Amino acid sequence: MKQEGYIDGLVSVIMPCYNATAHLEEAIESVLAQTYKNLELLIVDDASTEPIENIIWKYRKDDRIRYVKHSMNHGVAVARNTGLLQSKGRYVAFLDSDDLWHSDKLKQQLFVMNTRQVAFMYSAYEVVRDTPDNKINTIQVPQQINYNGLLKNTIIGCLTVLIDRKQTGYFEMPIISVGEDSATWLNILKEGHVAYGIQKPLAKYRVAGHSLSSNKLKMVKGTWRMYRQTQNLSILKTSYYFSFYVINAILKRI
Repeated sequence: MKQEGYIDGLVSVIMPCYNATAHLEEAIESVLAQTYKNLELLIVDDASTEPIENIIWKYRKDDRIRYVKHSMNHGVAVARNTGLLQSKGRYVAFLDSDDLWHSDKLKQQLFVMNTRQVAFMYSAYEVVRDTPDNKINTIQVPQQINYNGLLKNTIIGCLTVLIDRKQTGYFEMPIISVGEDSATWLNILKEGHVAYGIQKPLAKYRVAGHSLSSNKLKMVKGTWRMYRQTQNLSILKTSYYFSFYVINAILKRI
């Protein structure tokens, strides 16, 4: 288990992918276009059947990019954990292979993080359907959130997160099918950290038009299980926090 020896100033970007040839190059370019240049990008291929290597080959001369391929499909949580274990940076961020960052995402977050000495940053983000310009909604976020607040509203988008591992210590994602990212943030905040948000959208979360209804139902069921399994909440407490989650999910309208 990796505990120390991270490179100060380096941001490790973890990008899990599975059969993501349609949007992978666009996601990679949004990382490489960051105005903050001290970064590494770990692309973890979760045993894709599509020719992901053909896209990665275009970036073979960029030593900031590392490509790791699983021999078997394990799911997104395991893929992210592979990236976490192999990453070298003090700071860690996540971007899925069909999502995008604004060019100053890391620069803005690092400025606030270092100015205020906080361990956990997130931001608002846009939800787009299929193409980056087809915006459905903007997910607004609070200026800060603690453990109890996040239980009531799983508002933190994984694609917006930046974490200082020098302050949080080693962490990894629980191996569950839904809500592994929210469970991770809850585990970090449970240790007493407070997460701080930038209210300007710094990323774009892409959804496919045909998958919206099925994804919402899956998330609702998975969030209940996540509360019970990873946070060890009683049925009474789960019901209490889950009621807030449902209300806030409706307000987000996604």
